[in-house]
Amino acid sequence: METMGENVAETVVAARDGDTEAFRRLVESHSRRIFGLAYRLTGSVEDAEDVVQETFFRAHRQLDRFEERSSFGTWLYRITINCSHDLMRKRRRHDERNEPLETGTGDTLALPAGGPTADRQVLDGELRRKVAGALSCLSHMERSALILRHYEGLSIAEIGKVLGLGTSAAKHSVFRAVRKLRRELKPLAAVID
Repeated sequence: METMGENVAETVVAARDGDTEAFRRLVESHSRRIFGLAYRLTGSVEDAEDVVQETFFRAHRQLDRFEERSSFGTWLYRITINCSHDLMRKRRRHDERNEPLETGTGDTLALPAGGPTADRQVLDGELRRKVAGALSCLSHMERSALILRHYEGLSIAEIGKVLGLGTSAAKHSVFRAVRKLRRELKPLAAVID
């Protein structure tokens, strides 16, 4: 996940020493991926923006706790997941309406080739709603593991580090999520064929 041209560890050390420009570089180099993860976890642009802001606020405040033997990006992912989880838990406590979570643009199921007819547009919208509904049925841990694996491309070992799980537990979380999604989306297979 590291995307900076310079040594991330050196930038982190500089930011830790109070160099605001170094911290700005860390934010700029990681904010896009953090936003993508937050959006997939929350399903809302506004919530994702709040999560990104809170993620970097916590990262700045806890920079002295970052252990340089791990990846800075992995550490940020873990903070992002925690912030997303905190936001969703807070939302449930306040009994706000619970709309299905979107998967984001470009993350929908592929439809058969052809022009965008009205029927296809309706089908695409329906598929997106079904996938969003199926994703919202996953536990926070399952959803996080699935998104990290299939959208962010992390290895099972990296997922374990981000989620604070052993490799076996991380693998099992991804497996459970995929199994639940297959079960929820099975009725759509006939529609797509």
